[in-house]
Amino acid sequence: MYIILPVALFLLSVILAAVFYSKLPSEVYYHFSGDVPDREISRTAIMVWLLIPQFFLMFIGVAISGIGSIISRRYELTDSNHIKKLLMAMGNMVALPQIILIFAMLDIFLYNAYDIRLIPLWIVIIVVLLLGTIVLGIFFFRIIRQFHASNVKQNQEL
Repeated sequence: MYIILPVALFLLSVILAAVFYSKLPSEVYYHFSGDVPDREISRTAIMVWLLIPQFFLMFIGVAISGIGSIISRRYELTDSNHIKKLLMAMGNMVALPQIILIFAMLDIFLYNAYDIRLIPLWIVIIVVLLLGTIVLGIFFFRIIRQFHASNVKQNQEL
């Protein structure tokens, strides 16, 4: 639950790589100057270079959630709903760069397999980062507000 997005996005990357591998030429264009491709690499190398960061980001999400869970159990915080929500946000936060990498992967695959270009990557980066900032901001604001409300309630009971 704490790492559902990173794992799902990694699996999506692996599926995309498996589907497109046979459709790609032996040399794949991966860099564009405007709309003109200007750098190429072997299709095996591009698969490795596109999947390694996805695996690494998924691993970071797993590590963050695992370490956070260990710490919360050690200090007996596992019953806290706030800690569970925080661990879920922290574990799934690595999904933001994963989404950008999947878009870049799809853009490379579609261009080389079907000569189709998607919207520029910089637009996707801005949209993902803005949406991610809004969602995480709302999430953290709600957690802080709930935590503050529970502290006020505890102080009133004393």
